[in-house]
Amino acid sequence: MVDMVSSLFKLSRKNKQAFLLMFDIVIIIACLFAAFSIRLGYFYYPAGLYGDKLLLIIFASPLIALPVFIRFGLYRTVIRYASFRAFWCISQAVTLYAVLWGLIAFMVVNWEAFPRSVILINWILAILTVGSSRLFARWFLSYSNKNNGLLQKNNVLIYGAGTAGRQLSRALKESEEYIQVAFIDDSSELNNVFINGLEVFSRKDLEGLIERKNIKEVLLAMPSLSRSNRKEIINFMERFPVVVRSLPSVSELAQGKVKVNDLLEIDLGDLLGRESVKPNVKILETNISNRVVLVTGAGGSIGSELCRQILLLKPKKIVLYEISESSLYQIDQELLDMSLFGIDIIPLIGSISDKERLINICSSYGVQTIYHAAAYKHVPLVEFNQSQGVLNNAIGTLKAGEAAIASNVETFVLISTDKAVRPTNVMGATKRVAELALQALAKQSHNTCFTMVRFGNVLDSSGSVIPLFKKQIKAGGPITVTHFNVVRYFMTIPEAVELVIQAGAMAKGGEVFLLDMGKPILIDDLAKKMIKLSGLQVLDKKNPNGDIEIKYTGLRPGEKLYEELLIDGDFSPTENKLIMQAKEGMIDWNKLEPMLNQINKAALNSDTENIYKLLIQIVPQFSPQSNSSDIKK
Repeated sequence: MVDMVSSLFKLSRKNKQAFLLMFDIVIIIACLFAAFSIRLGYFYYPAGLYGDKLLLIIFASPLIALPVFIRFGLYRTVIRYASFRAFWCISQAVTLYAVLWGLIAFMVVNWEAFPRSVILINWILAILTVGSSRLFARWFLSYSNKNNGLLQKNNVLIYGAGTAGRQLSRALKESEEYIQVAFIDDSSELNNVFINGLEVFSRKDLEGLIERKNIKEVLLAMPSLSRSNRKEIINFMERFPVVVRSLPSVSELAQGKVKVNDLLEIDLGDLLGRESVKPNVKILETNISNRVVLVTGAGGSIGSELCRQILLLKPKKIVLYEISESSLYQIDQELLDMSLFGIDIIPLIGSISDKERLINICSSYGVQTIYHAAAYKHVPLVEFNQSQGVLNNAIGTLKAGEAAIASNVETFVLISTDKAVRPTNVMGATKRVAELALQALAKQSHNTCFTMVRFGNVLDSSGSVIPLFKKQIKAGGPITVTHFNVVRYFMTIPEAVELVIQAGAMAKGGEVFLLDMGKPILIDDLAKKMIKLSGLQVLDKKNPNGDIEIKYTGLRPGEKLYEELLIDGDFSPTENKLIMQAKEGMIDWNKLEPMLNQINKAALNSDTENIYKLLIQIVPQFSPQSNSSDIKK
């Protein structure tokens, strides 16, 4: 049986059609013999005066039927996916064939010698045999796939019996990957009813269903659910050894980000439980629409998302400034695919430390707004390359700011980090120096408005733990967590960038804006959630038969257990409740400039000792955790 089904699957499409056509020829002729036999009450074989003619039109019946069947598309339908429409077409085709055959039979054979009820009986038998053969084939193929393992399918539950759940159920009936078992829904009115042939159970029945029915995946079919409610369901689901996938939201479908038949892995942004605040479009457009915008670090995680959102706000031109050729090429090609508005996209290679090149670019293209996302952000790497961290993050930002002033750029927005607050590593200290440099420049007399936006980690950025954890889970573990108690703030990249653009539009000059990152997340908890939502179990002393182990490697050089967003703890609200303005001290340019010149010289000479001394002098809150004598570069 398995070999026969396997052979049918392996046949080419044309061979399958030929097989079905031959089958129809046989049953069409057989139906006519059966119709005569039923009408006459005994097995009938044409004989006598009109026997030869009758035998001829019986065996010629396929010549009438097959052209009709072909015209109605009976051989274009894939039997495994045959729908009600296909069976309606069969009824129409068989009816037309039966009428045509009857008329021809009357013309060939004597009217009085021909039993007219044979036409009706033949019609009934043909509909039953042609239609039921397709139904049987559909059932047989589906049943064989399910029970003989020709196609590996997972037993799934659909969480949500609403409109989206019902649509998903209908789509999955044609799936080669999933076998639907039941619906789960929180509405008591739907419990114990049947939808699309599947029973609806309540959430309390979930554990029993997973065990009894060997459920491998749960598909969330609630695309319009709020983030907080979705988070609550996901937290409930993580105790079970199943993979959780989510139906795309209506907005994602409308924007073309996903296709209707896509089932996404759980968006880790759902774990944050944050409800986004609808942006003010006029504020978003302030520094972008019909303006020339330059993005430094355009190929990075934040820079590339900035480019995407800027393009949708229809600037006059967008200048991509990036030191990495491959990253620049990728974002340039992506934006070219996105651009429907004839917007000039200008990809330029260069370093932010090249002040003259930046001046030339800004002047040549008439740049009006700069989003400065270029920076070295990986804490351990900057810790072991501290001279380059100073030259790129601190001095590079200063030179970019000076280039903006020299070119009469109207707005300059620095993408900063929570690691700049009471820093324990060189990366954070250099970003705080960058903030101080722009704050000092903002107090001088010129036409450029400088502002800074400070926020924490973003999900799925190149430096985030999320991609690392995904990779480690895929490899079978272990997951590496630096410390059991390490916590971080998280935000999705699109949300962070949208808020950065809004904050920049609110600037008057010299402000440090903070983004509300919500509640900090324990990295150890995040690792466990990712393991469980992948359908796996944590391997530890309590569960020695688990799948993925979590190893604690110790804090890396310059890393601290938690991050902060405020230095002095004082802030004021803005018109967007997720954006705050920090009230922090600054250093006057006359005092800061000599120190910047000294640290620039120390970095050029790779003078580690002086770099640390000057960083502490400029940023008194800097408390280095690394041993500077171990730093080689």
